[in-house]
Amino acid sequence: MAGYLLAYRGELLAGVDEVGRGPLAGDVVTAAVILDPGQPIQGLADSKKLSESRREQLAEEIREKALCWHIARASVSEIDTYNILQATMMAMSRAVDGLAIKPEYVAVDGNRMPRWQYVGETVIKGDALVPAISAASIIAKVCRDAEMRQFDEQYPGYDFAAHKGYGTRRHREAIEQLGPSPIHRRSFEPVRSMLEAGQLQRT
Repeated sequence: MAGYLLAYRGELLAGVDEVGRGPLAGDVVTAAVILDPGQPIQGLADSKKLSESRREQLAEEIREKALCWHIARASVSEIDTYNILQATMMAMSRAVDGLAIKPEYVAVDGNRMPRWQYVGETVIKGDALVPAISAASIIAKVCRDAEMRQFDEQYPGYDFAAHKGYGTRRHREAIEQLGPSPIHRRSFEPVRSMLEAGQLQRT
């Protein structure tokens, strides 16, 4: 956090975060947010520490008050083609490139920074330390969770609304029983091994 404070003191800082690196299904979703110092938002925090209702309230406030924000993604096919790390970096780049205002500095949650033209740094636990990253984590998670609830209706039986694509026991059992859906990541275990062993039908 100290490095972040020393490195930039202006007002055009973009916070960047991702949601969905670990799940067995669905896109990885990223967001970039430049907050408006003149319209502070109370209660920003790591999205995982907030209740669903509080996240949704804050997401609406962020979209209304931020100077600009943009949500981007890398698709399941991109994840399977390039691997999850590279796909996440692609999605982060798309999120920042999509901002209506070019940031002067970019703070990225975690310890990996995309190769891009922007000046910035990574911040470990940034979603709890840097308000702009917290805001990005919130709107990205609200977006992805809503999509997974829609997929639950589109692909019944997998319980996507409950686990959001993560590899719970119920989810893994559903894959064994139903086979992978079109939104499952073929490069992720256990789907990959099941497909290689011929246990699942390739859809």
